Amino acid sequence: MRLTLHTDFALRLLMLLAVEPDGLHTIAEVAQRYAISRNHLVKVAQTLIQAGIVESVRGRRGGLRLAHRPADINLGAVVRATEDSFNLVECFDRTTCTCVVRPVCGLRRPLGQAATAFLFALDGYTLADVVQNSGRVTRMRRLLDGGTASAPRA
Repeated sequence: MRLTLHTDFALRLLMLLAVEPDGLHTIAEVAQRYAISRNHLVKVAQTLIQAGIVESVRGRRGGLRLAHRPADINLGAVVRATEDSFNLVECFDRTTCTCVVRPVCGLRRPLGQAATAFLFALDGYTLADVVQNSGRVTRMRRLLDGGTASAPRA
Protein backbone atom coordinates (compact mmCIF):
# COMPACT_ATOMS: atom_id res chain seq x y z
CA MET A 1 0.00 0.00 0.00
CA ARG A 2 1.30 3.43 -0.85
CA LEU A 3 -0.01 6.57 0.78
CA THR A 4 -0.40 9.76 -1.21
CA LEU A 5 1.79 12.81 -0.66
CA HIS A 6 -1.31 14.45 0.79
CA THR A 7 -1.35 11.95 3.64
CA ASP A 8 2.44 11.99 3.98
CA PHE A 9 2.42 15.79 4.36
CA ALA A 10 -0.53 15.59 6.76
CA LEU A 11 1.35 13.21 9.03
CA ARG A 12 4.46 15.39 8.90
CA LEU A 13 2.45 18.49 9.76
CA LEU A 14 0.80 16.73 12.68
CA MET A 15 4.15 15.52 14.01
CA LEU A 16 5.54 19.06 13.95
CA LEU A 17 2.47 20.46 15.69
CA ALA A 18 2.76 17.71 18.30
CA VAL A 19 6.45 18.21 19.06
CA GLU A 20 6.12 22.00 19.15
CA PRO A 21 2.71 22.54 20.79
CA ASP A 22 3.50 25.95 22.28
CA GLY A 23 2.60 28.55 19.71
CA LEU A 24 1.13 28.56 16.26
CA HIS A 25 2.77 27.40 13.04
CA THR A 26 2.16 29.02 9.66
CA ILE A 27 1.87 27.10 6.41
CA ALA A 28 4.88 29.00 5.04
CA GLU A 29 7.02 28.10 8.05
CA VAL A 30 6.08 24.42 7.98
CA ALA A 31 6.61 24.19 4.21
CA GLN A 32 10.03 25.81 4.53
CA ARG A 33 11.10 23.63 7.45
CA TYR A 34 10.10 20.42 5.68
CA ALA A 35 11.21 21.66 2.23
CA ILE A 36 7.81 20.76 0.76
CA SER A 37 5.31 22.53 -1.48
CA ARG A 38 3.49 25.39 0.24
CA ASN A 39 0.54 25.06 -2.16
CA HIS A 40 0.16 21.36 -1.42
CA LEU A 41 0.46 22.01 2.31
CA VAL A 42 -2.41 24.53 2.13
CA LYS A 43 -4.66 21.75 0.79
CA VAL A 44 -3.42 19.35 3.46
CA ALA A 45 -4.15 21.87 6.22
CA GLN A 46 -7.65 22.45 4.83
CA THR A 47 -8.35 18.71 4.93
CA LEU A 48 -7.12 18.43 8.53
CA ILE A 49 -9.10 21.51 9.61
CA GLN A 50 -12.29 20.15 8.01
CA ALA A 51 -11.70 16.82 9.75
CA GLY A 52 -11.40 18.62 13.10
CA ILE A 53 -7.83 17.42 13.66
CA VAL A 54 -6.14 20.82 13.31
CA GLU A 55 -7.34 24.28 14.28
CA SER A 56 -6.62 27.42 12.31
CA VAL A 57 -6.23 30.73 14.11
CA ARG A 58 -6.74 33.67 11.78
CA GLY A 59 -5.08 37.01 11.94
CA ARG A 60 -1.65 38.56 11.88
CA ARG A 61 -0.27 36.22 14.52
CA GLY A 62 -2.35 33.27 13.39
CA GLY A 63 -1.37 29.80 12.37
CA LEU A 64 -2.09 26.16 12.96
CA ARG A 65 -2.24 24.02 16.08
CA LEU A 66 -3.61 20.64 17.03
CA ALA A 67 -7.32 20.58 17.83
CA HIS A 68 -6.79 17.71 20.29
CA ARG A 69 -4.06 16.25 22.45
CA PRO A 70 -1.68 14.03 20.45
CA ALA A 71 -2.88 11.04 22.50
CA ASP A 72 -6.40 11.66 21.17
CA ILE A 73 -5.43 11.78 17.48
CA ASN A 74 -5.66 8.31 15.98
CA LEU A 75 -3.38 7.63 13.00
CA GLY A 76 -5.94 5.41 11.30
CA ALA A 77 -8.48 8.23 11.46
CA VAL A 78 -5.94 10.66 10.00
CA VAL A 79 -5.19 8.36 7.09
CA ARG A 80 -8.89 7.78 6.43
CA ALA A 81 -9.47 11.56 6.45
CA THR A 82 -6.64 12.29 4.03
CA GLU A 83 -6.79 9.43 1.53
CA ASP A 84 -9.34 9.56 -1.27
CA SER A 85 -9.73 5.81 -1.55
CA PHE A 86 -8.17 2.54 -0.57
CA ASN A 87 -8.69 0.94 -3.93
CA LEU A 88 -5.47 -1.01 -4.20
CA VAL A 89 -6.36 -2.24 -7.66
CA GLU A 90 -8.77 -1.19 -10.37
CA CYS A 91 -11.39 -3.84 -9.57
CA PHE A 92 -12.07 -2.38 -6.13
CA ASP A 93 -14.13 0.32 -7.87
CA ARG A 94 -16.97 -1.32 -9.77
CA THR A 95 -17.80 1.89 -11.64
CA THR A 96 -14.40 2.18 -13.33
CA CYS A 97 -13.28 -1.45 -13.45
CA THR A 98 -12.46 -2.72 -16.93
CA CYS A 99 -10.87 -6.01 -15.89
CA VAL A 100 -12.52 -8.86 -17.74
CA VAL A 101 -11.68 -11.47 -15.09
CA ARG A 102 -13.19 -9.53 -12.18
CA PRO A 103 -16.16 -11.92 -11.75
CA VAL A 104 -13.82 -14.84 -11.11
CA CYS A 105 -10.69 -13.16 -9.77
CA GLY A 106 -9.36 -14.48 -6.49
CA LEU A 107 -7.19 -11.44 -5.72
CA ARG A 108 -9.90 -9.07 -4.51
CA ARG A 109 -10.43 -10.80 -1.20
CA PRO A 110 -6.79 -11.05 -0.05
CA LEU A 111 -6.05 -7.51 -1.23
CA GLY A 112 -9.15 -6.22 0.53
CA GLN A 113 -8.09 -7.99 3.71
CA ALA A 114 -4.61 -6.47 3.39
CA ALA A 115 -6.06 -2.94 3.12
CA THR A 116 -8.26 -3.60 6.14
CA ALA A 117 -5.30 -4.96 8.12
CA PHE A 118 -3.23 -1.90 7.17
CA LEU A 119 -5.85 0.47 8.59
CA PHE A 120 -6.43 -1.77 11.60
CA ALA A 121 -2.70 -1.56 12.42
CA LEU A 122 -2.79 2.25 12.18
CA ASP A 123 -5.86 2.32 14.42
CA GLY A 124 -3.64 0.97 17.18
CA TYR A 125 -1.48 4.11 17.24
CA THR A 126 -1.95 7.74 18.15
CA LEU A 127 0.07 10.78 17.24
CA ALA A 128 1.54 10.67 20.74
CA ASP A 129 2.87 7.18 20.08
CA VAL A 130 5.00 8.37 17.17
CA VAL A 131 6.38 11.50 18.88
CA GLN A 132 6.59 10.52 22.55
CA ASN A 133 10.25 9.46 22.49
CA SER A 134 12.21 12.46 23.82
CA GLY A 135 15.34 11.54 21.86
CA ARG A 136 13.37 11.33 18.65
CA VAL A 137 11.68 14.67 19.38
CA THR A 138 15.03 16.35 19.98
CA ARG A 139 16.50 14.97 16.75
CA MET A 140 13.38 15.91 14.80
CA ARG A 141 13.50 19.49 16.07
CA ARG A 142 17.19 19.71 15.22
CA LEU A 143 16.58 18.48 11.67
CA LEU A 144 13.68 20.85 11.14
CA ASP A 145 15.51 23.84 12.63
CA GLY A 146 18.66 23.20 10.63
CA GLY A 147 16.84 23.08 7.32
CA THR A 148 18.42 19.71 6.60
CA ALA A 149 15.17 17.87 6.08
CA SER A 150 15.33 16.30 2.65
CA ALA A 151 12.76 16.95 -0.04
CA PRO A 152 10.21 14.18 -0.60
CA ARG A 153 10.74 11.66 -3.35
CA ALA A 154 8.14 11.91 -6.07
